[in-house]
Amino acid sequence: MTERKPPGVDFESWVDKQIREADARGEFAALPGAGKPLPGEVESTYDELWWVKRKMAREGFSVLPPTLALRKEAEDALQAAADAPSERVVRRIVEEINVKIRDVMFKPPPGPPLGLKPYDVEEVVRQWRERRAER
Repeated sequence: MTERKPPGVDFESWVDKQIREADARGEFAALPGAGKPLPGEVESTYDELWWVKRKMAREGFSVLPPTLALRKEAEDALQAAADAPSERVVRRIVEEINVKIRDVMFKPPPGPPLGLKPYDVEEVVRQWRERRAER
């Protein structure tokens, strides 16, 4: 499409004409995903910032406030500790999340309060041992 817009022709009309002609030639017929919805979650309500949220997720940015993201990370850490293969790994996971929780407790970021305190490593290890014994 190297053709230039002729002088005196409305730009929108010229673009529409180019698109119609390309469609008539079948240039849009074999595009990947033609006739299918855009990939991603189907939501019941339209979110005009869907593409921003998807880009942020792809780039590793959180759309949650820092404290809420840490709450989620803490839940994930406890689950990882429960599924850990050894006591050493359980201790490492819990100690790492405790460092992050303490950081937020002593220098809170903006947003809602964290509402967490560091986990008792020995208690998490005890629960891990009990679950292992039940298997």
